[in-house]
Amino acid sequence: MKMADTLYLKIDKNVQVKNKQVHLKDIAVLSCASKSIENKVKTLRLPTEIMKGPGRYVFDIIDVIETIEKEFPSLEINNLGEADFIITVEKPEKLPEILSLGKTAAVCILSFFGAAFSIMAFNNDIGVTTLFSQLYETFTGKKSNGFTILELSYSIGVGLGILIFFHHFAKKKGGTDPTPLEVEMRTYEDEIDTTIIESGNRNERQC
Repeated sequence: MKMADTLYLKIDKNVQVKNKQVHLKDIAVLSCASKSIENKVKTLRLPTEIMKGPGRYVFDIIDVIETIEKEFPSLEINNLGEADFIITVEKPEKLPEILSLGKTAAVCILSFFGAAFSIMAFNNDIGVTTLFSQLYETFTGKKSNGFTILELSYSIGVGLGILIFFHHFAKKKGGTDPTPLEVEMRTYEDEIDTTIIESGNRNERQC
């Protein structure tokens, strides 16, 4: 007796697509010993009636399995990915390049002055200027003019510390470790996806 073919599929928590006509190959990684079955499954379309336009939509892996079983009822399906996932339909239109560059420049300017203000406010709160003046006078016996080796070392150390902390040098050396900012952004994105999925499941139960 011939054993049933097994299809392995894996879907990430958040998948981006360009339009509402979604084929399984657009959202899933598929593998099957029978390449003919694998290629046919890749072309199957996922029911997307709930997708009215650009946005994020929650789907259940059962939707995918039912779509496959309609065409291949005897196929054994093994899910290696998420039980619930999000399909993000991207907006087709793109900002003109000049507007995109302007937006990036505005964010950089705001981030620069915001960070500078935070550092100055911190230094003012703890009295760094007074502290450096007292230390300089204690060790040299001279009055500080406000710009000494202490202030210079502190300024260089702040900038250098930021570069090292965010792994800018490691990137140039071919390092693959994510920066702390990338870790925080990934954690934030994962929490957003989890919240959207939980909200979608809650709304389905209430219907």
